[in-house]
This record gives sequence, C-alpha cells and structure tokens, in this order.
Amino acid sequence: MQTRKIGRTDLSVTEYSFGAAGLGGLYRECTREAAMATLDAAWAAGIRYFDVAPYYGLGLAERRVGDFLRDKPRDSFVLSTKVGRLLHPVPEGAVPDYSYVKPLNFDVTFDYSYDAIMRSVEFSYARLGLNRIDILYVHDIGVYTHGAAKNAVLLRQLMDSGLKALEELKSSGVISAYGLGVNEVPVCLEVMRRADIDCILLAGRYTLLDRSAVAELLPLCEKRGTSLVVGGVFNSGILATGPVDGAHFDYSPASEDVRARVAAMEKIARERGMPLAAPALQFPLANRQVASVLLGTAKPSSLERNMELTRRRIATADFAAFEPYTLVAPELGLEAVRA
Repeated sequence: MQTRKIGRTDLSVTEYSFGAAGLGGLYRECTREAAMATLDAAWAAGIRYFDVAPYYGLGLAERRVGDFLRDKPRDSFVLSTKVGRLLHPVPEGAVPDYSYVKPLNFDVTFDYSYDAIMRSVEFSYARLGLNRIDILYVHDIGVYTHGAAKNAVLLRQLMDSGLKALEELKSSGVISAYGLGVNEVPVCLEVMRRADIDCILLAGRYTLLDRSAVAELLPLCEKRGTSLVVGGVFNSGILATGPVDGAHFDYSPASEDVRARVAAMEKIARERGMPLAAPALQFPLANRQVASVLLGTAKPSSLERNMELTRRRIATADFAAFEPYTLVAPELGLEAVRA
C-alpha cells in the first residue's frame, strides 16, 4: 500500500489506516477473538497505521491493539493514540454509559494540561505494552464536545501548558508528531492560529458529503504543512447505507435534506457502476494534504469489503459530479452538539 508523509516530519503512514474505536465495543460488544481477527484482516490488507485512544472501551482498545502489534517489527507500523481524557477506576457496575459495550471499569476526566498529558502518555504505554507511540492527538477539544463555556476553560489548559508537553515529547524524540483529533473545523483553526501542529485527525468534516474543511482549513493546512487524517468518511453511516430508513448522519438520524442529497449522490455512483461507499472512501485522498483515510470497524468482513472498494481507483475529475449535493456543517451553538 502506498504511503504519505505526516506534515513536515519524517513519518509516513499508509493511505488507509485502521481506527480502533470498534475494538473497544462501540455500540456493540466486540470479543477479543473478533478484535484480533479484524486486526489480522487489516494487516493482511497492507494497513500499517493504527489509531487508538484511551477512551475507546475505557482502555480496552489500547490493550487489544498493543497485544496485536507487540510481536510485529516496531519499524513496520505507525501507532497513534490520544490525550485529553484521563482514566480512573470505578467500582464494577458504576461505569457511565459512553456507548461502549462491556468496557473496562473506568471513568474519564477531561484534562488537557501539561501534567495530565504526561500522565496520559505513561498510562497509554502501560496499557499498550509498547515502548513507542508515534503520534499523539489531542482528543475532542472543542465546542462540539464540550459546549462553549466548558471548552473555553479546557482550551486554555491546552494552550497554556498542554502544547508545551506535546512539544517536549516531540523534541525529545518520544513521539514523532502531534496534532488534534476532533469532529469540528473551528477549533482546528483556533489552535493553528496560535501553534504549529503536524496533523489533524478530522472526523466527518472532509467527506464526499460534508465539505466543512474546504473553505478555510485545507488552505491553512497547505500553508502550514499540516496533514489531515480523515475519519468518519461515511458520515455516521449514511454514505455506506444510502438514504434508508434509520440512516444516520453526524451521530443523529439524517434529515430529509441530507437524505435527498445522499439519494442524488447514490444515483450518480450507480450510473458509474459502483456503490456510493467507493467514492466516499476514495474522495479525501484526492487532496494531497490528506495523508490517510481511517477505516473503523470491528468485523473482518467489513474491513475486507471496504478495502475491496479502494482497489478500483476513481479519477479525481469524477468527484466533481457529486459537488452540487455537498453541504457544510452549521455553525455550532453555545451548547455541546454531542456529549
């Protein structure tokens, strides 16, 4: 599989990468056997970049990814995890519902400060059982997760001391790159005005359907030499399922407007002899600022099916037919959009 560089670093990642949220039981249980089989399928497909986070299964996904990668040559893969949530143990049965099924017995505290980031990295080493993490993402900073008032406090933590921790970790060689792992564009612009970051893992905002990153973020990334890793390419599922009853967009039931847009896109794809999921998977990589497209699943069959859709390369010019049906995410209000 071809690789692309992360920012101005010496680190390269495969064009398709594996996102491990599902291995932590996101929305449905994932057994250890299923997790290992899915990771095996990703490796067999040529994927060599794996992304995880303490939040995924409250430590469970990090343990599973670490167990899988531990016997692989360390220079044969790239690993990213995240900071911003510290895990702390709670009694069995007292784990809050974060949409993970059978997670470990922990809860989370948001903390983006210097000390919290350093502690988070040490905890991740222990869960992973590995001695190197290549990329650290600041996880879910922004109004999209926290609402305006709370985010102002947390963003101040990050800017006042958290970024110093990340820069120290990079300059000392502990990590090779750092950036943001978020679901919104505004916080990316705000942080980039004040700090140089290597990469952004952006979920759902540079897709075949949602072009929120196009107007400001992509030009700024090009100017600064910042790479994008694009997650959520199916926009919570609707670009994979089509506009069926119960289809979701941006973590909620899709509106009639969104369903109509996707129906038009589906028709275009069908006329070209392909499922809509194929251009959805390939579209972000038409832009050279995108280093990788993240595929998240807990089923080997889903991973293999998605990878098969990447083999017939779609010409960049062919994506223009979908542009009349794209959208830009609405401005965020004062309250959190997603908890």
